[in-house]
Amino acid sequence: MGDSPPSPFTLRERPSTPPDRPMEETARLGNEIYERHIRHQVEADHHGQVVAIDVESGNWAVGDTVIAATDRLWSHHPAAHDIWSLRVGYRALHHFGGRPLRRAE
Repeated sequence: MGDSPPSPFTLRERPSTPPDRPMEETARLGNEIYERHIRHQVEADHHGQVVAIDVESGNWAVGDTVIAATDRLWSHHPAAHDIWSLRVGYRALHHFGGRPLRRAE
């Protein structure tokens, strides 16, 4: 037990500043930034991966999971605190049940 690395959940630190806007506004801004500035850069090579977007600055990072993308964003932009995440090429970030995620059209 003592030899295994600690969980990444225990290593992560959240920014000290909470989000300044309602989640609906963060979602709207994040989707807008993705469509205008990010989508064309990631769709070909990062299909199915997650993009974490700081809606305040427009900075973003890609990772295999929400945690990986967010950690990568924080490593380059530690002040990022109002973050929206999307799955590249899909209409939803997560799914429930037995059906796979639907592709974005």
